[in-house]
Amino acid sequence: MRKCIFNATVVGPDALLPYYAVITREDRIHSILPMDALNSYDKSGEEMLYFDARGGYVMPGFIDIHSDYIEGVIQPRPTSLMDFETGLREAEKQLLGHGVTTIYHSLSLMKEGGGHSFRTQENLERLVDLIQDFHRGYHLIRHRFHARYEIDNLGIYDYLLEMLEKGVVHELSFMDHTPGQGQYRDLELYAKAYAAWAGEWSGKSAAEILAARQNKPTASHGMLKRLAEAARAQGVPLASHDDDSLEKLALMKNEYGAGITEFPVEMEVARKAHEDGLLVVVGAPNVMLGGSHSGNLSAMEAIRQGCADILCSDYYPSSLLHAAFKLEKEGVLTLPQAVRMLTLNPAAAMGLGKDFGSVEPGKKADLLVVRKIQGCPMVYKCFIDGRAAIQLEYRVG
Repeated sequence: MRKCIFNATVVGPDALLPYYAVITREDRIHSILPMDALNSYDKSGEEMLYFDARGGYVMPGFIDIHSDYIEGVIQPRPTSLMDFETGLREAEKQLLGHGVTTIYHSLSLMKEGGGHSFRTQENLERLVDLIQDFHRGYHLIRHRFHARYEIDNLGIYDYLLEMLEKGVVHELSFMDHTPGQGQYRDLELYAKAYAAWAGEWSGKSAAEILAARQNKPTASHGMLKRLAEAARAQGVPLASHDDDSLEKLALMKNEYGAGITEFPVEMEVARKAHEDGLLVVVGAPNVMLGGSHSGNLSAMEAIRQGCADILCSDYYPSSLLHAAFKLEKEGVLTLPQAVRMLTLNPAAAMGLGKDFGSVEPGKKADLLVVRKIQGCPMVYKCFIDGRAAIQLEYRVG
């Protein structure tokens, strides 16, 4: 059966197509045509279902390659660890409403849990298995696993290597949150962040905490290289994280083969990464807030200077859609350019560009219909594999 989403402005990879229709057949986009050509469209005798976009935008579903949202859903309070499957099922319904059709759950493999008892190897194993079960069984959106390896967590190293070799990791990043560099160059900011983890450092002074964290043993160059090689053997993209120097960027690119840099701390690093062909990831919440919550690189400024390629939700999924329209409204990007940062560019980063990321014939029919409600962009309908997954009806009175 074919489906037709009509009366739409199609957000193409390079341009807006006003008053167009998108026709899908089974799980693929079949045709994109002007409304005045719809009556002459050859359906080849097949039945066609019609969906009125009501003048809204049709765009690709968002591919979110860095999101730790699921951690807050499963553990909304430090002492409240909810059922994992319930959390994942509820999360995917909410993510659909934000336009996310493919998510890379960015699970932190940290030695200290950062206030999350959820971040233990036992719980990680449970969630990784559940993501695999969802992938094979009933699910609404496409679930993937982004392993964020904190390089001081030597105890989980063998398990991570095993997961890579088994093919259950879909993205890998190396993280180093040692105070005095990266995200935490500002030691005062670091101290504030760790104040929330008081339970893990009970009775320790700030000086003792900093000394312990700055002198922690970390994975060796050879160990990280082995992880990178295992990822490459499985076709798993590797990302660096919080790059704060050209030297660190060069190490990640040249020694480990990273093709992505997440949240570079300095504009100089973002610019060099972009020039060297790495895909630069910045946070959509950063765009919405007008700056970094950590006092680091402004995502908006990086985008203005042409040094950023991908927007991720980081910790706030609803920021994706609103950041794209903010970029258009403020004249930073056209809407097709902004949407590419949520769709085609992350698809390319994850090796999915052949099938996902743009409204083009032959690609998977993961599609959003977005309408403005009193000037605010909202997801109205969402299709995955050409099937309607969600519809939201806003009403007056």
